[in-house]
Amino acid sequence: MEDIAGKLQGWVALYGLKAIAAVLIFVIGRFAATSARTLVKRMLTKSRVDAILVSFVTNVSYVTLMLFVIIAALGQLGVQTASFVAVLGSAGLAVGLALQGSLANFASGVLMVIFKPFNIGDYIEAGGTAGVVEEIGIFTIDLRSPDNKKVIVPNGKVMGDKIINYSAKERRRVDMIASVSYSDSLDKVRKVLEAILSEDERILKDPAPTIGVVELADSCVKFVVRPWVKTSDYWSVFYATQEKIKKRFDAEGITIPFPQQDVHLKQ
Repeated sequence: MEDIAGKLQGWVALYGLKAIAAVLIFVIGRFAATSARTLVKRMLTKSRVDAILVSFVTNVSYVTLMLFVIIAALGQLGVQTASFVAVLGSAGLAVGLALQGSLANFASGVLMVIFKPFNIGDYIEAGGTAGVVEEIGIFTIDLRSPDNKKVIVPNGKVMGDKIINYSAKERRRVDMIASVSYSDSLDKVRKVLEAILSEDERILKDPAPTIGVVELADSCVKFVVRPWVKTSDYWSVFYATQEKIKKRFDAEGITIPFPQQDVHLKQ
């Protein structure tokens, strides 16, 4: 009985210390990896590196360091890390086949860093959704939708479809339609629309706004109204101009018709 107790005590003393050391390695290593990620992010930010590259590099560096920490902790427990790495390498092919989607997302993330179709803070439409880019990770990007929802989109889905970057250019064209009755004077309507646009200082003079008849519809004449504005002023100008058109048309006696159809009954 004393021999068993002695062996048990010796086993606990040996492997217990190894387990404690492995836990300490993991905890300290994780803290070091987190600190390194923060340091790398701070250095890249001070160097004025592109925000998309900062986000990607910090995430990759953290994952890489954590892999080394886990291997070191397993080695402390007595696991043969050399054989472990060999087994990990041989299993890499099978894992790679099982994780084709994840690898595609990783490759797409690398392409984002290289070609930079958008930056942090841009409003984009990609992967079947739209929002402001908040973070670009190894496998996914985080978007903030207009109603303040967090949308996570796989990188592969973003790069595998069209990307519309609404923030890429300094100027944007606001496209609006103003419908008037056939009985209204087209020259008068044009002058009123020109006056509305000229009164708004946010509307750019160059390029000049476009105003013209775009369609002779069934129950109305449709004018296209296309002023150019700074990208940051797009929605404010859009909403304000629509309201001004309605109020000015009412004041000028210009009719905004609703869809209607004349029916003639013959005896």
